[in-house]
Amino acid sequence: MDYTEINAGVIDQWVSGGWEWGIPITHEVYQEALAGSWHMLLTPTKPVPADWFPDLAGCSVLGLASGGGQQMPLFAARGADCTVLDYSEKQLESERMVAAREGYAINIVRADMTKPLPFENEAFDLIFHPVSNCYVEDVKAIWRECFRVLKPGGLLMAGLDNGINFLFDETDAPEAEGRIQYALPYNPLKDKALYDAALQGGWGIQFSHTLEEQLRGQLQAGFILKDLYEDTNGAGFLHDHGIPTFWASLAVKPEGK
Repeated sequence: MDYTEINAGVIDQWVSGGWEWGIPITHEVYQEALAGSWHMLLTPTKPVPADWFPDLAGCSVLGLASGGGQQMPLFAARGADCTVLDYSEKQLESERMVAAREGYAINIVRADMTKPLPFENEAFDLIFHPVSNCYVEDVKAIWRECFRVLKPGGLLMAGLDNGINFLFDETDAPEAEGRIQYALPYNPLKDKALYDAALQGGWGIQFSHTLEEQLRGQLQAGFILKDLYEDTNGAGFLHDHGIPTFWASLAVKPEGK
C-alpha cells in the first residue's frame, strides 16, 4: 500500500477517535463568522494575522489538505468560493456535514496531494494549507503545484513543521520526556525500523523537513515570501520550554508569472 493511503486511513481513525484537528466548527462559530468575528489556525495555537487575508468576498480559495470542517466553513461565511482537497474520507465527511448544516456550496475533492493537483492552471486566488506536509516525503513538488494553480498575485498560506518534534520519543513514558531518540532527517521510507514502529504506534508515515525544503522550496517554485511567524506545540515538554516547532508562511505568486 502506498504510504499516502496508509496516512489517509490513520487520519480517518484519528478523526473517529476525536482528533483535535478533525472536530468541525459549531453552528455558533459559523454564525459568529457571518457577523465578522472569526480567526483561523495554520499551526497549533497562533491565529493567522488578519492582515494576511485579502477581501474574501468572491475570493476563490483552495483548502489544501484542509478537510475537517474547521477553516473552509469560515471562508464560506466570509463570502469565498471554496474548494477543499483532502485524502481522508472522514475529514471530507465533516466538510459535507457542515456545508449541509449551514447551507453553503463547496467543491469537495478527494485526492492525494503528492500527485499533480486536479485543477486547471491559475484557478485560485488563495491556497490555505495547514500543517499537513509532514505526511509527504517530497514537499517541493507541492510548492510547484501550488504555484501552477494560483493566479498571478495569488497567495499561499502554509503551516509548516520545522522537524524538531521528530527528534523525540512519542510515548507517554515519563523517562522519555525531553530525551532525543531519533536523528534528522526523519524518514520511515528509508529506515525499516522507523517504518515498523510508525505502523505499530499508529502514527502514520511522517517526515521531517528542513528550512530549505519548506521556505527555500517555495522561493525556488517562484513565490515571493511576504511574512512568517513561529509557533509551539501548544502543550508538552517543548512548549513548556518555549521551543518553536512550527512556522507559518505567507507567500505570493508574482504578477506576470
